[in-house]
Amino acid sequence: MKKFLGKSVLFLVAFALLFATFAPGASAHGYISKPESRAYLAKLGINQNAGAIQWEPQSIEATGNFPLGGPSDGTIAGGGKFPEMDAQTPDRWHHVDLLGGQNNFTWTLTALHRTKEYKYYITKKGWNPNSPLTRGDLELLTTIDAHNEVPTSTTVNHKVPLPTDRNGYYVVLGVWEIADTGNAFYQAVDVNLINNGTMTLQ
Repeated sequence: MKKFLGKSVLFLVAFALLFATFAPGASAHGYISKPESRAYLAKLGINQNAGAIQWEPQSIEATGNFPLGGPSDGTIAGGGKFPEMDAQTPDRWHHVDLLGGQNNFTWTLTALHRTKEYKYYITKKGWNPNSPLTRGDLELLTTIDAHNEVPTSTTVNHKVPLPTDRNGYYVVLGVWEIADTGNAFYQAVDVNLINNGTMTLQ
């Protein structure tokens, strides 16, 4: 009886470890929740047919040190792991209205990591919205030094300056560079950028 119980316990432990390893979101750690990222809107059911990311928007992890490292061109939005996220047309994804100038961006973290920095990019004027994101499409908006420290909260807020010289559809790419693994988390935000003074932020 004791042998049977022992084997049962070992089986349950092994099963639990297996489930923890392969369950959706098990190795996932952070996403941009405000403004809502492409991946988070998939979780909310607004971006449809987005693949497995709908269960784990925080899972877009790849090698870091972007843009020198990171996912290859054409696979940036999906981190090289979620190809559905790389689909790109002018109307494939829901657009979030934002005014040019300072905007609040919020990361929701499901696991805390010692952090090197956060970087934000936006697609350039004249970018091709029918082609998956490449490094050549992007220009840097801001870099926020995190001093290799562990965040003190599961939400991290930043002020990000958006351009005031353009209107229409652009993609903002947020990159959370991890200090203790050499990896980073990638989040695309599909933005309808407004600079004609017709919208009031809520």
